[in-house]
Amino acid sequence: MYLIGLDIGTQGAKGILVDLEGKIINEAYREYDVLTPKSNWAEQWPDVWLKASLEIIKELIEKSNVNKAEIGGISLSGLYGGSGIPVDKNLNPLRPCLIWMDRRAVEETEWVKNKVDKQTLFKITGNYVDSYYGFTKMLWIKNKEPDIWKRIYKFVTPKDYVIYHLTGKVVIDYSSAGNIGGIFDLNKLYWSEELCNEFGIPISYLPEKIVRSSEIVGFVSREASQNCGLLEGTPVVAGGIDAPVAQLSAGAMFEGEHVAMVGTSMCWGTINKKEKPVFGLVNFPYVIDDLEKIYTFGGSATTGALAKWFKEEFGEVETLVGKRLSKSPYEIFDDEVSKIKPGSEGLVILPYFMGERSPIWDPYARGLIFGLSLYHKREHIYRALMEAGAYALRHNIEEGKKAGLKINEECYLVGGVAKSSVWTKIFADVTGYKMKRVSNQVEAPYGDAFLAALGVGVINSPTKIKEWVKYSEPIVPDFGVKEIYDRYYEIYIELYQKNKELFKKL
Repeated sequence: MYLIGLDIGTQGAKGILVDLEGKIINEAYREYDVLTPKSNWAEQWPDVWLKASLEIIKELIEKSNVNKAEIGGISLSGLYGGSGIPVDKNLNPLRPCLIWMDRRAVEETEWVKNKVDKQTLFKITGNYVDSYYGFTKMLWIKNKEPDIWKRIYKFVTPKDYVIYHLTGKVVIDYSSAGNIGGIFDLNKLYWSEELCNEFGIPISYLPEKIVRSSEIVGFVSREASQNCGLLEGTPVVAGGIDAPVAQLSAGAMFEGEHVAMVGTSMCWGTINKKEKPVFGLVNFPYVIDDLEKIYTFGGSATTGALAKWFKEEFGEVETLVGKRLSKSPYEIFDDEVSKIKPGSEGLVILPYFMGERSPIWDPYARGLIFGLSLYHKREHIYRALMEAGAYALRHNIEEGKKAGLKINEECYLVGGVAKSSVWTKIFADVTGYKMKRVSNQVEAPYGDAFLAALGVGVINSPTKIKEWVKYSEPIVPDFGVKEIYDRYYEIYIELYQKNKELFKKL
């Protein structure tokens, strides 16, 4: 039997086909763009996700040349879809989805802070308020686009929109519901009637059925079968938000195991007891033991996106050379920055190019390059961007430690950034933690495939993931280099503190 795992990411979707031992038979990928109509806005039409997903499934089947009857199930994860897609009664999108990266709901965030005491909100939801969370984005639509608000039937997450087109069912899993924030009761594991009423968000706008990530939610319809190539009746398993599914893909099952998923953004998270959410970090149900465990995480909004931004704006030469040499331009950047000393010879960057999530929760924050001189070259700036991502990871880990989270000495590293040995070493040296990389580096789709196996019952124990996952040798920190980074990290923290009011003025 074979299983399909499919992750719908911010800048692209990826799918894999695996066997029951977790061996990857084939992979497929589709890239797409984020719409940024204004500064700090980020949205996407859901049809790009659907088109990419259907094409990936079809390609996996055709490339693998396996008997369709032997594909036992499929599970999906997805980017945090912020508000979710507002759809009408025919499930047609009414506007683009305000995704996690969107920071426009500043006024709504301040309104919530004035309306509900932060301890009350935290006690019910396990979270506070920020324009990152989906419920503030819903309020933005309510306030700024009332004609659309009146026509809404449901808010549907990105991966659940695809699930609807595969099965005809509208559902949401616990991790996706919890990550919406201020209207999900983390204790009752359902929508909070009290807070929905307080904020004026009708519960009817939210999916009635909340399911576990390993639950079968429906079966591939006849129409979907024709569009994607799966047999009609193939089970579809709920899946979850990409960050905790990537956590699972690294083999993380127990308290103390922590994972940095570093792709477009950085999500650092660990597994925690439901009764112990951490104020200042994000808390929602984990994708394994959904009813008992939570995923507690902090994240930087733009870690991998900074590398892409640099490549697109300043990396024309590396892109052209890479095509000739059949190399990624990022590999060429790695070669260039490996010659630069730790600390980028006096450069410190604040990576807040789209505002920032934890632990500063500041939508006004902006990117800042500090220490430039005529001596510095492009490669200094690129390395400083890499170091900024590592400083952001350290900042979140330190907040978790202050809150009493159990954190093991090894940090699992997954995502596109893990492909860079140079960047991985920087992460190790800045944080002081061993960086343990998963050998296959496919991240969330691998966790999806495992959830599909659990859902259809061909695997009975969640700990079986430990047998699926294989690791490379961990990258060990150089504590002499860490001492250098410790001094730069102090400047990094102080830079934000001394400039946060200026960011607001700007």
